[in-house]
Amino acid sequence: MTEDLNKRVEQAVQGITPQTKPDERRRFLGSLRERCLIRMDNTEVKNPELTALFLKHITDFKGYTILINGNITDDGFLGDVEASCSKYDIPFTLVNNETAKTGPHDTAVLVVAKNAINRPRIELKQVYPPEFPKEELAAPKTKESFWHKLFHGDK
Repeated sequence: MTEDLNKRVEQAVQGITPQTKPDERRRFLGSLRERCLIRMDNTEVKNPELTALFLKHITDFKGYTILINGNITDDGFLGDVEASCSKYDIPFTLVNNETAKTGPHDTAVLVVAKNAINRPRIELKQVYPPEFPKEELAAPKTKESFWHKLFHGDK
């Protein structure tokens, strides 16, 4: 215990402050999970339906900040997000440090708050589930009576 305290005091004297939850910060582009509203990974950014869904709801993100992985290769999506953010006055930041990884399940886009919001679901498909096509109700079949089947058969 005293070793930890001495180490902490030495780091404070040198101006080094320990980072809270470093693994979580590496996963969420320098932010914390408790501040995330929406998350998209690198494979979802390449899906045109999901990117259209994100851009459709971009006005919902006023009052939040959008963190964009600056190392993703889809420039079309980057340009669309930047243009939409500028249009609706939504702050955004390109993250190009060691937290911006390009693996298939690494974070590409985050919508984050300044304070903790503790959302249980942050994946785009969970927050905005896809709309199912409306099925028209078919008229129920009328059940034929026994006598009708007996005298008329299957015609």
